[in-house]
Amino acid sequence: MNDPKHAAVNKALGFPTMEKFEADLVNLMNQPDAEGSSSIIIALTDCDKFMRVNTEFGRECGDKVLIDTGKYLQSKLVPGATIYRIAGDEFGFIFNGDMEKEDVFLFLEEVRRGYDIKLPNGEPLTISIGIATAFEDATRVQELIRKAESALFRAKVNGSNKVALAREEKMIPKTSHYTNDQLKSLTKLSKREGVGEAILLREALDMLLKKYDI
Repeated sequence: MNDPKHAAVNKALGFPTMEKFEADLVNLMNQPDAEGSSSIIIALTDCDKFMRVNTEFGRECGDKVLIDTGKYLQSKLVPGATIYRIAGDEFGFIFNGDMEKEDVFLFLEEVRRGYDIKLPNGEPLTISIGIATAFEDATRVQELIRKAESALFRAKVNGSNKVALAREEKMIPKTSHYTNDQLKSLTKLSKREGVGEAILLREALDMLLKKYDI
């Protein structure tokens, strides 16, 4: 991730970036015995209501919050876990080892409860976390990441300062919101990539919501 706005954060933390996160997941999930071997679980976390930190206290304060948050998360790492800087205030974990989904959930609950970063005015910040499990929630890297993003989003809309697991999603038919050309291109892309149209649409919508910080 090339993020000139937060170069100081990247330099201070030295975490692998989103590109490495995706590459490591591809490598792990493409192993011949990946589905039947040790668990591959990912988690995405970010600071609740972080945008107001830069707005009200300045970017220098925002960078300090990110650095302190990254160092806190790194200090809590367990064997078999790797931390990444995904984008902005979002960090990612890959758990690849003996920890099952329930173990990861309980561990991240402790991480969430122990987070004690404060703003200059003494106001405490909180974090939310979304978890997804490879081959249980998704068999494709991008869909697995999207499931974790969806769980993170659900944690936030349900009050923030929570840990949420990915869950089965109810689907609705495509509507008239798309042009014929868009639908034809979507069908072509689906066939080319070997991925369902619904999965591609969900990925696109999640990217749009993330762009506008929704």
